[in-house]
Amino acid sequence: MSTRIEMTENPGEDELSAILRPLRAHNRSKAGDPKPETIALLVRDEHTNEIIGGLYGEIFYRWLFIELLAIPEQTRGQGTGSRLMNMAEGVAREKGCVGIWLDTFDFQAPAFYQKLGYTEFGHLDDFPPEHKRFFFQKRLA
Repeated sequence: MSTRIEMTENPGEDELSAILRPLRAHNRSKAGDPKPETIALLVRDEHTNEIIGGLYGEIFYRWLFIELLAIPEQTRGQGTGSRLMNMAEGVAREKGCVGIWLDTFDFQAPAFYQKLGYTEFGHLDDFPPEHKRFFFQKRLA
């Protein structure tokens, strides 16, 4: 087979799908069906019903990856983040997950996740420059 490599800036869904197709096929052949599922826990303004924050994640190979956690400024310190994380743990348990993992920056909430029982399994220095990006996990019983 003859091939060539080209660079594409700002690839679209077609390019992403073309790259994912052989990767997913290989992963399935080695590890089985990942049984992907996306979840979202939405924080809404009670008066306007507008979504003002929440948690977004994906279950993949029996692990929940929390991709996004956004706590509205006006609700910080009121337990909203802890409630969202506890709800996410409940969903993960219901779905038979082994654990949960996530990443956060040093200027976001590493201490918050540690307080909830998450342990660091890695970090990147200078991402963004002069900061750290932390990776945390929590195994579920």
